[in-house]
Amino acid sequence: MNRGRSFRTALLIGVAALLALGGVAWFQRPDGRLWLTVLPVPGDALLIRTPAGRHVLIDGGRDPGLLALLLGRSMPYWQRDLQAVILTRGDGQRLPGQVAALSRYQTALALAPPDLGDHGLAGQWRRLTRTMGARVVPLRAGQRLDLDGATLEVLAANPGKQGGAVLLLHYGRTRALVHTGGPEGDAAVQRVAGALAPLDLLVYPWQRPPDTAAIVALRPRAIVFSEAYEAPAPALLSYADRRRYAPRLYHPKNDGAVSLISTGSMAWIETATSLAASR
Repeated sequence: MNRGRSFRTALLIGVAALLALGGVAWFQRPDGRLWLTVLPVPGDALLIRTPAGRHVLIDGGRDPGLLALLLGRSMPYWQRDLQAVILTRGDGQRLPGQVAALSRYQTALALAPPDLGDHGLAGQWRRLTRTMGARVVPLRAGQRLDLDGATLEVLAANPGKQGGAVLLLHYGRTRALVHTGGPEGDAAVQRVAGALAPLDLLVYPWQRPPDTAAIVALRPRAIVFSEAYEAPAPALLSYADRRRYAPRLYHPKNDGAVSLISTGSMAWIETATSLAASR
């Protein structure tokens, strides 16, 4: 009698677990939308989810454990691969988290600065990509990645002293620009600003002044500030000062994860704090 009851209890627990996993899988299924999320980590880390549900990691921040935790929350539990990883600069603000991601997730394509070294974390990054058989490509202007109907284009890549890159993500009518570098990338932004304005979202370093001709010409609807870039003379501007350049401003330190979500014809922004407040 007890043995039969134990079997039924175990069976019910197993069925409940399968139903729970199925519910999570249904919730995490591809929704045909493009997601660009600025992750709340020290340093820079962004995650793209394509309309078909694949993922691209840009940089990784300087906290490996936190980045691994956030990826686990953002990606389906069964998905153990990334469509691509992109490293805009091989420094301590971006590389530690990406190395942690590569130790947990497979990728077929890795883009990195051509001057990335072979020692320390850079050497570990190279060993991980080599072990998994990833195609490693130097990050250069003009490269384009097809992301299941969306496109990610490298407008500028700066392996020099300031490092960083300028990346353009577009999906239908939605345009987002990720500017992780210094003034070297502004010329590339200036060349395309007329075609992009008004820009849906700009990811831009907090320490750089947003009053450059390139940024003004973009007329961004929203700016998410990043923190990895360190300027020789940081911009000492308040939120009120910065609001002259975009009506909506976000920073992961204040807002948690900030996501641009697009159907191709319309786009909106969600933050971790706004979602928490709506519950």
